[in-house]
Amino acid sequence: MENVVIIGSGCAGWTAAIYTARANLKPLLVTGAQPGGLLTTTTVVENFPGFSKGVDGNTLMMEMQEQAVRFGAQVQYMSVVERVDFSRRPFTLTVDGRELPAKSVIIATGAGHRRLGVRGEGELENKGVTYCATCDGALPIFRDQPLTVIGGGDSACEEANYLTRFGSVVYMIHRRDRLRASRVMTERTLANPKIKPVWDTVVEGVLDVCQDKVTGVKIRNVKTGEGSTLACAGVFVAIGHEPNTRLFKGVIDMDETGFIIPVKGARTNVEGVFVAGDCADSAYRQAITAAGAGCMAGIEAERWLAGRE
Repeated sequence: MENVVIIGSGCAGWTAAIYTARANLKPLLVTGAQPGGLLTTTTVVENFPGFSKGVDGNTLMMEMQEQAVRFGAQVQYMSVVERVDFSRRPFTLTVDGRELPAKSVIIATGAGHRRLGVRGEGELENKGVTYCATCDGALPIFRDQPLTVIGGGDSACEEANYLTRFGSVVYMIHRRDRLRASRVMTERTLANPKIKPVWDTVVEGVLDVCQDKVTGVKIRNVKTGEGSTLACAGVFVAIGHEPNTRLFKGVIDMDETGFIIPVKGARTNVEGVFVAGDCADSAYRQAITAAGAGCMAGIEAERWLAGRE
């Protein structure tokens, strides 16, 4: 019988593990198929407090892991939670085909970037293709270079405005003839002289895999069908996030896009089940906010368990 099972190994999961381990709860963290989460795909993290010169994303996750283990956290590496039964306590989780009973659960499964699904995107990820301007926009390879943002919502507008601090020009490619962002964000974006909208257009490929770096994008106008190439040094994909919450559908309350709805901090609608990180955050999606949420979930779980003893 586990006191706390933490599902997910990003900033939220490891922070929750640190707090519950220090409370002598001996938590079990199930890493999932991608230990460390999305941050391990980021080369340099420059906005996490305490690292004045930045830190490699994978290194940051390894440090968090070592800290949690030092305090007594147990880790089940490369294991995946396949099913959950929250209908009665103790809860039952099926991990790699084996049933695991738990007094409490912290969901920290994160969210994945919605991808374009075009040729060159995967091959050039971290080589000019990125999904977070706040994380990567200030990298040297993007400074004073033409950049491209793909999307038309608030997130895309925020990314484009942020990137004007670094790029020579920011092309904003959107499949419609107007932005779908809020009025304030739309006005701010269109008023920025460094942002050049490319309307009615979709991206069909990212160049150039042969050079092992981004040199441009293949685009097509959806109204005329005309294809062309737009030169750029960076492609910032901002077409949304998909929370990794399918496992809990129908059991844990979520919004229409699948993000879990926290109750009174880090609790969920199921007593004894807590949530932290990007799987419950459609607004910020930052390493530091995920870590803060992991702290909240760890403390909430500790207090809830203490109240039942």
